[in-house]
Amino acid sequence: MVDLDLKDRKILYELDLNCRQSNAQIGKKVGLSRKVVEYRIKRMEDEGVITGYWTAINNYKLGYYVFRIYINFIDVSSKIKKDIIDYFVNNKNVWAVLTSKGPVELDIVLWVNDVYKFNQYWINTLQKYGPYFAKNTISILTAVISCKKSYLLDDHKSDKLFFKTNCEGNPLTIDKFDYQILDNLALNARISLIDLATDLNTSSQTINNRIKNLVKNDIIQAFRLNINPVKLGLYGCSVDFYLKDQTKRQQILDYIIQIPNIFDIIVMNIGWCDISAQLYISNLNDLTKIIEKVETKFPNSIKKYDYWMELICHHERWLPDMEFK
Repeated sequence: MVDLDLKDRKILYELDLNCRQSNAQIGKKVGLSRKVVEYRIKRMEDEGVITGYWTAINNYKLGYYVFRIYINFIDVSSKIKKDIIDYFVNNKNVWAVLTSKGPVELDIVLWVNDVYKFNQYWINTLQKYGPYFAKNTISILTAVISCKKSYLLDDHKSDKLFFKTNCEGNPLTIDKFDYQILDNLALNARISLIDLATDLNTSSQTINNRIKNLVKNDIIQAFRLNINPVKLGLYGCSVDFYLKDQTKRQQILDYIIQIPNIFDIIVMNIGWCDISAQLYISNLNDLTKIIEKVETKFPNSIKKYDYWMELICHHERWLPDMEFK
């Protein structure tokens, strides 16, 4: 565990709101000089607190849907399990691959723009690895609410809602050049305009204008920060709520959004639960208290809940593989 003071946490908070803002801009907001901000960021990178910078890309706007596959294993060796994980990681349309402990052992999130092709892929998957699946469920993820990382700060009273990603509306068309920009930003959101322009053989002004347009069209939703929660004494987990009273859905959402520990909420998860909250906890007692708060606030509204601990994120990338003529 790394000891961070409030200034460090404020820097992390600002980087997560927009990691493309300059060190000088961050310094003005947290009350430090540009050089001190630069030093602290470098130190937190070296200590493993900061593990990367990524771009939240709204691929629903590009004509994709999100399928989520939940798998439990049976009669599987460590080698076969690794082969299965690698098989999903190597799919260029995979958003995320995570192993966990709980009702789900392997969680795969896929970008899908052709249901028939996905069906063929899944048939091939079952033919190859089906005997090792004790249980598998496919759900459709139609909306994600992303929250600000208020757990980093002492003030938890501000509005936590950051942005929403959902499948509403008609898809937009981008060209190959836009995609190349997104491809560079997906896993390196802090790359400079000059470096991007050099890589793509164009001017930095052209790159800047294109990025602004992608943001304006809600294709780029945020430039964010990857934090290793273990370095802060925290552990990732998910709580799946199955509702008894569907009329309370929005009220429950409005309530849990403001819980500091929660950083993402998956809603309208067709084929699975009603609401899935992703959060950081320091111990199981934290989790118990949060669940009890929700149940106390909304008595007789929740049918049941499950929780599972996130062990390893093997892959995460907010951009599918797209082909251009």
